[in-house]
Amino acid sequence: MHVVICSIELFLPGAVSLKDKRHSIKSITQRIRARVNASASETGFLDSWQRSEIGVAMVSSDKVMLDRQISIIRRIVDDCAEVETAKFLVEYV
Repeated sequence: MHVVICSIELFLPGAVSLKDKRHSIKSITQRIRARVNASASETGFLDSWQRSEIGVAMVSSDKVMLDRQISIIRRIVDDCAEVETAKFLVEYV
């Protein structure tokens, strides 16, 4: 059994309020959950307007499949025009 944890730190230059930020982050986390069936949530910088951290966790018996899922998550985040990726860390447990 393989477990992977992703920590994605984001910069939202266009966000002018927490409401703007949370709208963008909610959209990203919902796309991740729907597309790769992973657990995703905002985990850091909760009171900052233009910074956020998203935590993603997945479990599988196939490490290759997890690698593919991580690539999909990276594409989802990169395709989001309103955010810039500051860090994308992946850790296998």
